[in-house]
Amino acid sequence: MSIPQQKVALVTGASQGIGAALVTAYRKLGYAVVAVSRAIAPSDDPGVLTVQGDVADPATAERAIAAAVERFGRVDTLVNNAGIFVAKPFTDYTPDDYAAVTRVNLDGFFHITQLAVARMLTQGGGHVVTITTSLVDNADSRVPSVLASLTKGGLQSATKSLAIEYATRGIRVNAVSPGSIKTPMHPEETHEALAALQPVGRMGEPGDVADAVVYLETAPFVTGEILHVDGGMSAGH
Repeated sequence: MSIPQQKVALVTGASQGIGAALVTAYRKLGYAVVAVSRAIAPSDDPGVLTVQGDVADPATAERAIAAAVERFGRVDTLVNNAGIFVAKPFTDYTPDDYAAVTRVNLDGFFHITQLAVARMLTQGGGHVVTITTSLVDNADSRVPSVLASLTKGGLQSATKSLAIEYATRGIRVNAVSPGSIKTPMHPEETHEALAALQPVGRMGEPGDVADAVVYLETAPFVTGEILHVDGGMSAGH
């Protein structure tokens, strides 16, 4: 049985913001796309298969990978974009906050990445990209974000660990670490304050993150990289 040749990208958190920009970017690269989100409408594009579900649920990961293989025959790239960000003083976090953030950011990453890598090994290679946050590398007293650092910081370390574990087996693993990006996650009334946090004085666009992911996709010698797309936040203030 021959493996279909069109490459396939699976994108989580794909219904809006960065995720929607990633779906568009991978279609422009000629990839078929499996777009996963809790609330995502079917696509008119035959090259885009949408899968509804909570990425924190292992069953969603299983359905998404199975759907990719059934419809398109393979999984070449996984972009772990789904994430939750809750900015609160450390002592104000509730058990529900902790559960919600760790389920999506950690459980969601673990289950679907494990299945995707297993599939990539049968195909002889692949690429995993995870979207993290620049706050991991440069904490800011104006944005209390321990749960983001706890989870996304873990994902950045896991990115390097996985990159080395699979370096000789054709699977590259990278991350993009954004600053504040104009997405529905940030209400418009917060944009001015968030723009002021970036050294360049403005927020980024979803396309800025998608462009970074496309660069990593097309850079075969790059693995274990944390690519900052943050208006200079990680460099200093």
